[in-house]
Order: sequence, then C-alpha cells, then structure tokens
Amino acid sequence: MRLLLLFMLSVCAYAQKKLATVDKKIQEFEAYIMKGMADWEVPGMAVAVVKDGKILLAKGYGVRELGKPEPVNSQTLFACASTTKAMTAACMGILVDEGKVNWDDRVQTYLPEFQLNDPYATRELRIRDLFIHNSGVGNADFLWSIMNIPTDEVLRKMRDVPPSYSLRGSFIYQNIMYAAAGEVIGKVSGMPWYEFMRQRLFKPLGMNRTFPFLREVTNDGNRTQPHYKIEGKIQVIEHSSADAVGAAGSVWSCIDDMAKWVRCMLDSSKYEGGRLLSSKTWTELFKPQTLVPASQFYPTARITKPNWMTYSLGWFQHDYKGRKVNFHTGSLAGAIAIHGQLPEEKLGIYVFGNLDHAELRHALMYRAFDLFALGGDRDWSTEFLQLYRSIEAENEKRIKDFESKRISGTKPSLPLDAYTGRYVSPVFGELIITREGEELVAVLNNFVQARFSHWHYDVFRGWYEKKWYGKQNLVFNLSPDGKIRQAQFGPMEFNRIQ
Repeated sequence: MRLLLLFMLSVCAYAQKKLATVDKKIQEFEAYIMKGMADWEVPGMAVAVVKDGKILLAKGYGVRELGKPEPVNSQTLFACASTTKAMTAACMGILVDEGKVNWDDRVQTYLPEFQLNDPYATRELRIRDLFIHNSGVGNADFLWSIMNIPTDEVLRKMRDVPPSYSLRGSFIYQNIMYAAAGEVIGKVSGMPWYEFMRQRLFKPLGMNRTFPFLREVTNDGNRTQPHYKIEGKIQVIEHSSADAVGAAGSVWSCIDDMAKWVRCMLDSSKYEGGRLLSSKTWTELFKPQTLVPASQFYPTARITKPNWMTYSLGWFQHDYKGRKVNFHTGSLAGAIAIHGQLPEEKLGIYVFGNLDHAELRHALMYRAFDLFALGGDRDWSTEFLQLYRSIEAENEKRIKDFESKRISGTKPSLPLDAYTGRYVSPVFGELIITREGEELVAVLNNFVQARFSHWHYDVFRGWYEKKWYGKQNLVFNLSPDGKIRQAQFGPMEFNRIQ
C-alpha cells in the first residue's frame, strides 16, 4: 500500500512538472508572438497550437483595426485565404471514400463544359490535377482579380488563357483549378461545394464561426480589418474578396474553430464522434504528388534550406530537422494565414494576421516546431525579418532604377485626347481610357481603376485607385500611320477599338 501511494505521488508530481513545463513554453511562445508583432508592425494576430491531440493555445493578440481599441480575441473572424485549399481537398476525399468520384477520373466526366486552351490538357486533366498546380496553365488570377465575374464565367474564360507549359510538365501555383474542384464537388454531391463543406466539415467539428464567403461576414461585429504598408505607412484598406474562386480561398473563420480543424487533420481526420476520412484517403491527402521548383517556393527556403520540396493535395511540404512538414499559407490583400504540421510529433499550428504578407507567420511556425517538439532557440523572426527587408529593398531599388531612366523633356506623340477610347483583349477584357485634365484615367473591366500622368514619350505612369495595388505603366503603341494601335496596361495588351 505504501509503495502504491508513493508511486501515485510520483506520477502526480511528474504530471504537475510536465504541465508546468508546458505552461512555461506557452508563456515563452506568447512573449515571442508579442515581440514579433512589434518588430513586424502587425496590428493583430490570432494563434493556435495543438500538441498530442490537445489544444495548448487558441488566443488573439493586438487589435482588429489600427487606431481602434477593439482587441483580437479567439472568436475574431479572419480570412483563411488559401488555407481553404486543404478543406476543399478533404471534401473531395470524403466523396472519394463514398465511391462517388476517384482522384484519377477525368475532369470532363463531371464538367464537360470546362475547357482549357490546350485540347489535350482539356481531355486528359484529372481530378488529382486540380489540386496540385500542374495543369499547364500559369497564374490566371487576373480572371477574378481584375474582373467582377461569377465563378462559372471565370471557369469559362479559362479556354482563352494560353498554356505556360505542358500538362504535368511543371508546377505553377494556380487558384482557379481549385474553383473547378469546387464545381466537381457540387456536381458529385448534389449540393454546392460551400454547403457540402458546411455540412460535412464545419458542422461535425463544431466550427460554428466558420463561413464559406466574405459576403456572409460583412456585418459581423467581431471581424478583423486588413492592413497594408503604403509609402512607408501602415493603413487600413478594403477587404479583398476571393468569393469568385471560393473553393480556392474564400473561407473565413476564427482561431477557436481553426484549432479544431488543426487537431482533426493531425489526428488522421478524427473528431469527437467520428472521422472525416478513411485512413487511406487521409494518407493520400498528404502523400507527395509533385515536386515544387525553388522558383515556386517561399523565400524562407533561403534560410531553412530544405533538401526537398513537394506539394500534396492542398499542402506544401518540405523537410525540417529530419521531419516532414505539411503547411500552407493564405494571402489576400492585407490578410495572412498559415497552417503548419509536424505530423511525426503530432504538433500543429495555425496563425492569422491582419497585415499584408507579414511573414512573422513562418517564424511562428518554425519557432513552435522548435519549442514544442524539436528543440532549439533560433530566432526565426529576426532572421526572416532581415530576409524580407532585403527583398523589399531589392524591389525598391528596381523601381528606383526604372524611374531613374525616365527621359525628361519628352512629350506624347499625340494630343491626350487621341489616347482615349475603348481597348479590348480576348483574355484580359475591356479597357476604357478617358481624360481628366492632364491625366489619363484607365478603367479595367469596369472594376479596376488607375490614374496616369505622362512619363516619357508614349509611356504614362501612375497609381491604382486602390493604392495597395501599387503603381503601373500604361504604354501606347502606334501604327505606321501614326494612330494608336495598342495599349499595354502593365503586362496586359489591349487592341484599340475606337
């Protein structure tokens, strides 16, 4: 009896010591979060850490909007952005388990109207290809970022986008294929992808403050605001909507809910009362599917120096200290997220932030891996801050070098009114140019606007109406008869109509 009592006391003492150690690590991690936010100038963040099936942390930090007192808490809504992709992949996995679809089925079986510019790619594109960025189509985000059109029209216009490489011949990150995956989910399940996600993911996990679209949270009183550094000053900007490519990145949630999602996906998709996916399908989600070239990976690799980089079904992957990392970022203008897993250590982290491309998110992921599993005290935040400041300085230097080459004393070839009119492109849509005083105003697809002043010769330069889009060039090409033939708005070419 005495020995049993001593044993129980020793077990209790060990448990208390372990809890104290965990509490100390959480306090250390929170201090790291707060210091990082100050260094990176992030107004607000929310962070969740899950270890061994337990939610160690799910908490908000800072403020929802710069200059206002309302704090971020664990119920504050943020944009999940592209971390939505893992949810869409899980939804397709559920349908695979139900025998309603297979990863290697042809997309045309379910979406016969969906066509790419390459007939071979159209015919051979498989469900799996929708999830791994190897379709042959390069970045086509202009179809939803410069056009206010619905999902079906975005998908219809994909036939006008020329291929950047052959089917499965490379890797270029591609949002619109996930929108197509959402449409397949709708066709196969008999309900829109967002209702399927709501019923089959959010509801079972008790994710009661998770919503498929921005339009569903516009009136929520506990929602963060996006921020962007413009001309050296952090400013509040408008929310960007990814609703047109919803299954690629339109979900909104809070850190309490995302902690539940992290825990579920770490534990082979199990939750209290069941599991989302079979063990086989859960394993398939995280199996490397394609190699990711360095040019398509994150600049953080310059410091973490992974030996390999892959992409699975909705997840980037690489090695870290001999372990496999599954992760994905989410980025919209003024909003960031990251979901990271160290599956062998049963450790996961999710981070929300409300400052554009605040790469503190990566630092918190690696710091969590070190602190709660692998050991080490490397200051990732400081190293990444130096890295991204150097990248920012390189970008600023390129802009200054360009602007230094401006040739003074030149004039446009024609009177300003001659540059006005309607310009069209089968890929990029419609560009309307008007004159206001000594400036040209360009409106793209009645959705995006920029204002230009004469730069030199037939080149004009100016800011987008939404300054967080930056500056742009407007270049005019003349035909041999001296008339305007074409306008080039940044990299986009438009032919003159009138």
